Amino acid sequence: MEYEFWLAGIQGVAAHKKIRLRECMKTAEAIYYIEETQLHHFEFLNENDRNKIMQAQKNSCFRTDYEKMNEKGIQFVPFFSKVYPENLKEITDPPYALYVKGNLPERKAKKAGIIGARRCTPYGEKYAIDFARVLAAHGVEVISGMARGIDGMGHRGALLSGGKTYAVLGSGADVCYPREHIGLYVDILEQGGGILSEQPPGAAPLAHNFPARNRIISGLSDVILVMEAGKKSGSLITVDLALEQGRDVYALPGPVNSALSDGCNRLIRQGAGILISPEAFLEEWGIEKNEGPEESKNKIKNEKMLESAEKLVYSCLGLYPKDLNQLVSETKLDIKEVLEKLVSLELQGYVREISKNHYIISE
Repeated sequence: MEYEFWLAGIQGVAAHKKIRLRECMKTAEAIYYIEETQLHHFEFLNENDRNKIMQAQKNSCFRTDYEKMNEKGIQFVPFFSKVYPENLKEITDPPYALYVKGNLPERKAKKAGIIGARRCTPYGEKYAIDFARVLAAHGVEVISGMARGIDGMGHRGALLSGGKTYAVLGSGADVCYPREHIGLYVDILEQGGGILSEQPPGAAPLAHNFPARNRIISGLSDVILVMEAGKKSGSLITVDLALEQGRDVYALPGPVNSALSDGCNRLIRQGAGILISPEAFLEEWGIEKNEGPEESKNKIKNEKMLESAEKLVYSCLGLYPKDLNQLVSETKLDIKEVLEKLVSLELQGYVREISKNHYIISE
């Protein structure tokens, strides 16, 4: 496996060329020891590819890097591994390897990619959480990119129902980005999900990594749900990739005067499925609806255990986030008192701060 790790780490050689070379040579170890003259026999390799491979052969640190990766609890899953996701192998440009903290998506489970705008509206946040929560409660695994906005809300919704969710990063699997999602990062792992990346451990979240990781989000998913997207949203890149990969695409309709719904409304006009409600989507996808979690009963039970000011703050919260200013406005308390009650509620396990000054109830 060390030689597979070495091959995966060669920068500047496309993944599909590595896969083809590995198929020809049978093992990554054989590639490590190959002579330059032999590389000329492979017409799909250009001069730059050959130079990169020969330079990589001089790197003797890969064994140490491999050991460090294992010490960090990161699983290395090359393309030829038995546990490499089958649906990812089917796309035109699969990554040569995945680096995984936690678990890979379960092979037999249905998987939905939930994507959308980073700077989303409360409307988008609400439905990202609602769809993810209901789908996860019915055994659907949620795939997204752990970005701000819709991605984070999709992950959080799945976690709220006790489901599994998987984040595909544009950084190394051991690098939480954005940093304010460290709580979400930890929760995903603690609830049996996973953090995945094709970037090696320690890799920084460089801008060019993010469009490339979108093909992995769509490749792992059976269907893509676009919750909110502008006309030029990066989410539409994922939609194009999903369509190329033969995945179904659904979009949440939005107000005609909302720039952040323009992309979704255009997708619907072009033939994408329409997201009316989580229940309607389940029915269309052939999943029988279960009895959902009785959140209102849990909330009533919890409220009885709180003092009056805490109860007031708690009663204003739900399963989709509210920011501090909203809570001050709704409770009519001063900001200092609201903060004090939020800290108390969080310490008691009743609420969670999912991003800076944005809160939801815990379950």
